[in-house]
Formats: sequence, structure tokens, C-alpha cells
Amino acid sequence: MMTEPNMPVTEDELHALVDNELPADRRAAVENWLETHPDDAARVAAWRAIGNAMHERYDAVADEVIPKRLELEQLAGRPRSWMIGAAAAVLLSFAAGGSVGWFAHEAVAAVAPATDPVAAMREEAFAAHRLYIGEVRHAIEVRAEENHLLPWLSRRIGMTLRAPDLSKFDLKLLGGRLLPGIGAPAAQLMYESGSGERVTLYATPLKAQRTSFRYEEADKFASIHWVADNYGWVVSGPAGDKPRLKGIAMAAIEQSERR
Repeated sequence: MMTEPNMPVTEDELHALVDNELPADRRAAVENWLETHPDDAARVAAWRAIGNAMHERYDAVADEVIPKRLELEQLAGRPRSWMIGAAAAVLLSFAAGGSVGWFAHEAVAAVAPATDPVAAMREEAFAAHRLYIGEVRHAIEVRAEENHLLPWLSRRIGMTLRAPDLSKFDLKLLGGRLLPGIGAPAAQLMYESGSGERVTLYATPLKAQRTSFRYEEADKFASIHWVADNYGWVVSGPAGDKPRLKGIAMAAIEQSERR
């Protein structure tokens, strides 16, 4: 099937480019897209780095010769109970092999410092925002009313975490959760407005140079991220109102420093 060269680039095409499965008639269009969309280019670079790291780590295992005791002829002569155990082990190995997402997540921690840890951190925060704001019953792990929320998250990420008062933006704290960051635990606080709009504040230890605010948009969402004092921060919310999101980020910084 022929494709139009000016068609918008999809995420599936980005994955296909990384996997060398992109149709030839779309390769030039996708590569041109990456030249003018640095956010997507950073994602593609991170995916490629993850793939290279996984190959370096696991290719040797994949090429190993199957031990004699695990060959089918040997297994056939074993007692039935032993075969059941062996089958279970094989199924577990297939399950482990299929858990590419988990291995990829672990690989991010090892690969991201060699690429762009700030971009990787922003992607983690953005993905968590998009995942949990759509939840109704499980949007948060611990409610705002529970006294241990902030002490618990502070202890896990290694800093005194404060929940900024965002009432002037018509936002009320719902609660928060602990997340796996790119190299350390991360905390996510979720706020909600009277109209149902949700905004999240993400914080995680991050050894990177201090940065100023950086605004990004993707789909219907937007984020502002920055780095200060070896911590990465991301405020995520609806796209289309950059001044409002910047005001929320400023309030988070000012209240944190004042306290």
C-alpha cells in the first residue's frame, strides 16, 4: 500500500524506524520529521540506546548452547513430576523474555545518562501523568487527607517534599503516589480543579545541570520541566495554556523555597 510523503508521523512509525521495519517510501519523511521535532528525536534516540544496551546484555545468553539435560530427548526420559517442573521453568523463561517493557525500563536507568537524562525524566513523568489522570478510583495511591503521604514520599525520594497550595488556580490536592524513576524513586502529586481538570507535580533525584523552565506539548497534554539542586521536576497538565502551567510551576518553586 502506498503512503503519502506528507502524512503525519505516528508513534508506530517511530517504532518501525527503530526496528528497521519502516517502509522505504516513508523513511525519508520520518527522518525529516525528526529533524524538526526534537522531542520525538530524543525518544527515538533513547529507544535505540535501550535496544543496543539490551543486545549487549542478553545476546550472549541467546547464543548459548542448550544444556544436554534440557534437550527434549533427555526431558522425555525424566519422571512426569520433573517434567512438570521443567515446563514451568520454561514458561517462566518465556514470560521473562516477553517482558520487554520491564527490561526496557531497567535499561533506561543505565542508558539515559549517556543520552539525555533530563529528557528521559520528562518522558517518565509525562507517561505517568497520561496514565493516571484517566483513572477514576485509582488515580492516586495515598489520599491528601492521610498524614503519612508527604513524609513517606519525602523519605523515599530523599528530600522534604511539600505540596504547594494551588487554590488560586482552582486546583485541590487529591493525593500522590510513589513511582519508579529513571535512576531513583519518584514522587507524583495530583491536583484536580472543580471542572475535573487534573495537573500533576513530579519530583525525582537527578544528577544533571540546573536548567530553566522548558515547555513541551504532545497530543492534548503539556508539561514544564526543570532541574534544580540535583532534582528533576515536571508539572504536567492540559495543553493550550502555557502561562497557566508556568504559573503553577512558579508557585511550586516559590512555595518550596519559602518553606
